[in-house]
Amino acid sequence: MKRSLILLYGVACYLVFFATFLYAIGFVGNLWVPKAMDSPRDTTLGMALAINLGLLSLFALQHSVMARPAFKRAWTRVIPESAERSTYTLFSSLALILLFWQWRPLGGVVWDGQHPLGRGVLYAGFAFGWALGLATTHAHAGTPTARLQQAGQIAPRSTGM
Repeated sequence: MKRSLILLYGVACYLVFFATFLYAIGFVGNLWVPKAMDSPRDTTLGMALAINLGLLSLFALQHSVMARPAFKRAWTRVIPESAERSTYTLFSSLALILLFWQWRPLGGVVWDGQHPLGRGVLYAGFAFGWALGLATTHAHAGTPTARLQQAGQIAPRSTGM
């Protein structure tokens, strides 16, 4: 039972990650999302900078601290070892979701290509960068299937099943 729950939890965490990843593409590229990185500014520049710096710092701290071996050792006393990577992924996604929700646009356009060829080159580079990011995420931590298999395989050892 516990093995199945951890596997289901891993699947849910990966789905949250993937939805967050897709939203990030729209957020950075000003595509398909209600508020993007370069939406019109709706507050003072100083306030926007302070809030955005706080949001970026929160993500950086969460992402860095939870990746440290000492934190992982302490954390796996609270949660099963097989759920550690899924939980890290979930918390990283939640930090990004908070960033997307609370982001204060600075105003202006980050990048824009007026010439059709230039615009095509920019969008091709944009797409390549996101594809490379997703590929390296999988190369670093294994494929989603491998991570889910890990969740299913570690559970019996950590629970004594």
